[in-house]
Amino acid sequence: MIDTDMQNKKIHQGRNIKRFREMLGIKQEVLAFELGDDWNQKKVSLLEQKETVESDILAQVAKILKVPAEAIENFNEEQAVNVIANTYSFQDFKDNAIASGFNYQPSFNPIDKMVELYERMLEQQKEMIEKLERLIEKNN
Repeated sequence: MIDTDMQNKKIHQGRNIKRFREMLGIKQEVLAFELGDDWNQKKVSLLEQKETVESDILAQVAKILKVPAEAIENFNEEQAVNVIANTYSFQDFKDNAIASGFNYQPSFNPIDKMVELYERMLEQQKEMIEKLERLIEKNN
């Protein structure tokens, strides 16, 4: 059960932007470039310090990060940790491990997953090269 103190805590949208950006491995400079000419690393840093972000900017950032704006607006790390802690106990894990005899049988082919990951990494690299080429053209 989530206590009322947790429900009343403000969600820090700027911190959530930073979390998602970092999870995706995107630097502040890259986010600034994607946001447009009047943005720079310092401005992104200030944005990430804001508790509440303007809805139009939030929508832009969400689109760039390819996450739903609602994820940035509603993500509460403490609540997520609390839900996980209350849903999965160590005893459940221990019982399941003993019952399965620590026999891990993935329901997917690990090689397929590695190929997917490699293809995604190649696509991201291609996108980054295109962005860098646009930046170079813009500066010439």
